[in-house]
Amino acid sequence: MIPVTTFKDRHVALFGLGGSGLLTAKALMAGGARVDAWDDNESRVEMALDEGIDALDLRDADFERYAALILAPGVPLTHPEPHWTVQMAQAAGIEIIGDVELFVRQREASCPEAPFVAITGTNGKSTTTALTAHVLRQAGFDVQMGGNIGRPVLDLDEFDPDRVYVVECSSYQIDLAPSLAPDVGLMLNLSPDHLDRHGTMDNYSAIKERLVRASRLAIIGVDDEPSRAMAKRLETAGVPVERISSKGSLVDGPGIFAEGGRLIELFDDERADLVDLLGHMSLRGAHNAQNAAAACAAALALGLSVEELQEGMDTFPGLEHRLQPVARAGEVVFINDSKGTNAEATGNALASFERIFWIAGGREKAGGITSLKSYFPRIAKAYLIGEASSSFASTLQENQVAFEECGNLETAVQAAARDAVAASTGERVVLLSPACASFDQFPSFEVRGQRFTELAAVAANNLSEQGGS
Repeated sequence: MIPVTTFKDRHVALFGLGGSGLLTAKALMAGGARVDAWDDNESRVEMALDEGIDALDLRDADFERYAALILAPGVPLTHPEPHWTVQMAQAAGIEIIGDVELFVRQREASCPEAPFVAITGTNGKSTTTALTAHVLRQAGFDVQMGGNIGRPVLDLDEFDPDRVYVVECSSYQIDLAPSLAPDVGLMLNLSPDHLDRHGTMDNYSAIKERLVRASRLAIIGVDDEPSRAMAKRLETAGVPVERISSKGSLVDGPGIFAEGGRLIELFDDERADLVDLLGHMSLRGAHNAQNAAAACAAALALGLSVEELQEGMDTFPGLEHRLQPVARAGEVVFINDSKGTNAEATGNALASFERIFWIAGGREKAGGITSLKSYFPRIAKAYLIGEASSSFASTLQENQVAFEECGNLETAVQAAARDAVAASTGERVVLLSPACASFDQFPSFEVRGQRFTELAAVAANNLSEQGGS
């Protein structure tokens, strides 16, 4: 844990006592702060009390006595309306920050030379974070990885100049981190997401831009127009920018791009081969080429050689719930992409395979699946679950895609496995990539993916026993 000493001997309010909130309260207390913590969930308050954290209903608190309100990232800061604690803090004129801001300030106060890589984007940030950390570890670096992936950022080991901190940042966390200024900042891509929390696409984009605007090196994916515009703005402002792309050679400046399954570095019009991604199941698809390009750019900035990059890529096992192969029966492969919670992410998955038995549905997001029409020819059949079934069925029917409304995941896996094994020869993929949130039937995309993995193992075993492929 990183003790937060920047509020030593000062009084702070903290709201939100989930996993990162509890850890944040402990880190503040370990650094000498006095913390009044609260949550609207009574069981979380009880848990905090059991952990020795002072709990106080902040509705009854005098916010004038606090130096800051520490807000959990899941608590609304601006939209659909500011949380009541935010309104009380604003009325008292105190700052409102989160755990990433505490991390940033503590690093600056105690060990600013500790290398810090921060990663954001609408899609791909978890894979890129894990891949960057893996490549650095394979090259012998002491790497601490956390933030919006794995460990809360203040749960990482204490700052040391020989440790590299690789931190995934969500838009919620960036919104609460005004001092965020990493050595290397990565912004992968932008598409509409979390607009219920940020109001407009322009506001969402501006929040993401904060992460790279103060970076010593800004690495920006330029495969979408909002990100290309961001790269140009930063260059105009004097920020060093390196571009990455999964769509061929770069036009506007130095960077790394994917071409024919290889990553190529472009600098001063000189091309240099970096790494080969062909045949890498865990880095399949154009979106993963972008993730790999981003990781390579960050690793090169920290001094790795091309040989170390290739070794890191070759040994990367992939992430759970992100194009994760979980079972196989002959030529039928089961892929868990439960993290595909919006159409953009699911489009990346659909683009990665040729013959797909697609399991989709859940709690629908704005726009549905209409943006995925270009991938529909790859779909042999779709198997629909959850609240979005009827809406998705209408879109598929309009586009003459075969589908079956299955209701639940168990039925969908059985039906998809049945049809996949009955299809002609060649690789067939039973793909869970729902293009939806999980919350209608599962508490999280992780639980949904774990259940699919269990069902896929059973289905693959049954197919193998039947001799099907």
